Amino acid sequence: MNPTDEQTAAADAFTAGDHLTLQAGAGTGKTSTLVLLASSTPRRGRYIAFNKPIALDAAKRFPPTVTCKTAHALAYAAIGHRYARRLGGPRQAGWKTGMALGITKSVRIGERDVSHKALSHAVLRTVTRFCHSADPVITRYHVPNVRGLEDKDLHAELSGAVLPFARKAWADLQHPDEGSVRFDHDHYLKMWALSEPKIDADFLLLDEAQDTNPVLEQVFTAQRTHAQLVMVGDSAQAIYGWRGARDVMTGFDGRALSLSQSFRFGPRLAAEANRWLSIADAPIRLAGTITIPTELRPVEHPDAVLCRTNVGAMTQVMKHLAAGQRVALTGGGDSLRALATAARDLKEGRRTWHPELLLFSSWGELQDYAEHDPAGRDLRPFVDLIDRHGTEAVLAAVDQLAPEAQAQVTISTAHRAKGREWSNVRIADDFTPPKDTSKQDANGDPIPGPIDDAEARLAYVAVTRTRDCLDLGGLSWIDRHPDGHPHTPQTSA
Repeated sequence: MNPTDEQTAAADAFTAGDHLTLQAGAGTGKTSTLVLLASSTPRRGRYIAFNKPIALDAAKRFPPTVTCKTAHALAYAAIGHRYARRLGGPRQAGWKTGMALGITKSVRIGERDVSHKALSHAVLRTVTRFCHSADPVITRYHVPNVRGLEDKDLHAELSGAVLPFARKAWADLQHPDEGSVRFDHDHYLKMWALSEPKIDADFLLLDEAQDTNPVLEQVFTAQRTHAQLVMVGDSAQAIYGWRGARDVMTGFDGRALSLSQSFRFGPRLAAEANRWLSIADAPIRLAGTITIPTELRPVEHPDAVLCRTNVGAMTQVMKHLAAGQRVALTGGGDSLRALATAARDLKEGRRTWHPELLLFSSWGELQDYAEHDPAGRDLRPFVDLIDRHGTEAVLAAVDQLAPEAQAQVTISTAHRAKGREWSNVRIADDFTPPKDTSKQDANGDPIPGPIDDAEARLAYVAVTRTRDCLDLGGLSWIDRHPDGHPHTPQTSA
C-alpha cells in the first residue's frame, strides 16, 4: 500500500512508542493502517477484534508476530475452558431458571403485579448487565428498567426483589461442573476481568473501541504499565450505548490521531456524511476519493434498505415480499419472530416473557399504553403493524426470508449494518425527524427540535454504507432542518 500522510503519521507515532487513539472514519482503511503499524516492528502484539469473523480475517493480514483474537477467546484460554462442561447447555425458559433459584411467587410493586416469570427475566438481565460492567459486585445499578416501572421509587422496589436472586445466580455460575443458570461466554469474560489479568504482549490493538463494554475497557487500560496501547475506532459510530457499550476513546490518555480519507465513496457522499458528523459534534470530518463517482439520488432497486427499528425492518420485509422479491434480513428473523410471537400471546389472552412486553396482561393494555403513554411511543409502530397485518402474516413473512447470497434485496437495521457496505442503498422511512418546538420561524412555521446526538451518529452509520448510490429517503428531512445546512443538489457526472 501507499500510505496516506495520516497513515504515515500514525506509523511514526507508533514507532515512537506512544499510546494512541486512532479515529478512523467510515471506509478509511483502519485495518490496513493497523497492519502497517504491526509490520513496522518485530515486537509481539495482540489484535483484539470485535467478533470472531473479524479476528479470522485479520489473522490472514497481520504479520505472524501479531495474534488476532477476540476478548472472549483470550478469556476462554485463561479461565473459560474450566467451564467447558457448562457451556452450550440446553436452553430453557427464564422462569424455569428462576424457579431453580427460588423465584416461585409474584411480587407487588406499585400498582402492578410482577409475575415470577417477569421477575426471573429481570434477574437474568441483571446478571448480564453486571457482566458487561466494570463493577466488582452486583448492585441496583445493574437492575434493568422495566416498562411500567420506570419511576425511581418503583425501580428501587424492583431492585430489592431482584438483587438477592441475581447474587444467587452469580454464585451458581461459579461452579465449573454444574448449576441451574445456563452458562454463557459473557460469564467467563467477567470472571477473567475480575481476576485482573496481564496480557502477554508488547503492544495491544483494540478494534471498534467506540463500542467497547466497560468490562473490556477495564482489562485493556490496565495493561498500559507493560504494553503499548492502540485504540482504533470511530466515535461517530458509537451506537451501542443502549446496551452498555461506551466510547472508550474519549478521555483515553494517549496521542490522538485520525484517518479521514475514505476509500469507500466519493466527495458527494463524504459531504453528506459530514453533515451528520457536524450535528453529532464528532471529532472527525471525511474526504471522499475523487475517482469514485458516488451519487445521491432515488434508487428504484436498492441492494439494501436500512431501517431505524426492527419494526421498520419488518415493514420493509413485508413490502418487498409483496412485490415478489427474494428478501434477506441481516441477522436473521429471530428478533422479529420473538416480537410477533409475543404479540400473538397477548392477543390470545396470555402473558408473554418478551422483555419489552412482559408486564402487559393483554393486547388491549399494550394498545392503550402505546397510544397514550409517552413512555410507550416507540411501541406504537409495532402495535400498528400487528393491527394492520396480524401476527400470522408477520410470522409467515419471517418464514419466507432468503439467505443473503440468494436475495435480491437485503433489509437491515442501521445497527446491524455497521461494518457492512453495499453498492446501492436506500434509507427507510422510519428515520423520523425530531418533533417541532413551540417556536416559529419568520414565516410562521414551527421550528423543528434539535437532533439527538445518538440519532445523528446512527444516521451517519446508515449513509456511509454505500459505495455507488445512496437514496437518502427517510433522512431527506435533514435538508429542511436548521442544523442540516441545506445545499443545492449537484448533477451527477
